Amino acid sequence: MTMNDFNVNSWKDKYLNNATGWDIGHISTPLKEYFEQLENEDLSILIPGCGNGYEAEFLHNLGFKNVSILDIAEQPLENFNKRVPYFPKENLIHGDFFSHNGTYDLIIEQTFFCALNPILRKNYVKKISQLLVDNGKLVGLLFDFPLTEQGPPFGGSIKEYIKTFSQFFKIKTLERSYNSIDDRQGKELFIIFEKR
Repeated sequence: MTMNDFNVNSWKDKYLNNATGWDIGHISTPLKEYFEQLENEDLSILIPGCGNGYEAEFLHNLGFKNVSILDIAEQPLENFNKRVPYFPKENLIHGDFFSHNGTYDLIIEQTFFCALNPILRKNYVKKISQLLVDNGKLVGLLFDFPLTEQGPPFGGSIKEYIKTFSQFFKIKTLERSYNSIDDRQGKELFIIFEKR
C-alpha cells in the first residue's frame, strides 16, 4: 500500500478486518512509565489517532479525568467504549484530527504520526501546536527507521524530526527509547516537545 492509498474507509476496513498489526493490546512501556510520574491529574490531555485507546484507559484509571481520545474510524472508539464503559462519553471524539478544535496541556503521540501520509507531517506539527496551550507538551514515541513509500508505519529520523518540529517546538527530549517493547527495540524514539 502506498502513501496515497489511505482514507477514512481504509481505516474503517482495517478495524473491521482486524488488520491492526500496530495494536499491541496494552499501553506501551515508555508511555506507562511517563504517565506514572505525572502528578497533575487536572491536565487536559488529547490522544489523537487513539486506536483502541489503551493509553487513555491507563490514564483514566490513574485518576486523570480530563482525557480525550480522537479517531477518524468509529470502530476503535466503539471498542474502547465497550472495554471502558465508565470513561466519559463526551471525551470520545469521532472525527478528523485536522478539523478538531480544543485546548490541551498535553498531547500524546502513539503510532498516529507514523500512520499519516508523510506529506501531512508539517500540517500535523502546526495543528498540534494550535491545540496546545503555551508551553504545552507533545509527548510520546516516533519511529526511527528510514522513511519509505510503503506504510503505515512510515519511518523517519532524528534529523528529520528536528527539522519538522523545531519551528513550533522546543526539543526537550528526543532519544532512543530504552524501554520499548521487544518488537520495537531500537526502532523508537521517546519525545518531549514543548510548544514555543
